[in-house]
Amino acid sequence: MGITTALLHFANFVAPALAVAALMALLSWALRPGARFSPRALHHARALFVWAALGGVLVLALGLVFFGRDGKMATYGALVLIMGTLAFWRHRA
Repeated sequence: MGITTALLHFANFVAPALAVAALMALLSWALRPGARFSPRALHHARALFVWAALGGVLVLALGLVFFGRDGKMATYGALVLIMGTLAFWRHRA
């Protein structure tokens, strides 16, 4: 496997976590009442993206190790559960 193929495999592996994290951060920012364009709102959206992306990639990696393959529905279910919990936690902070 060449370096290009390996990078494409890795990009496809982390894509679900990054896509959901980006959507959560965008919606968190867009649906914020009041000062949407304040530096605090942008910081909150960036922090949510980072925490959700890291948590999501970690869940995907643990699912790969536990099941021995990628793409199990249980892994995606855990991904949604963890990312939702992180979004709730970041909303409370």
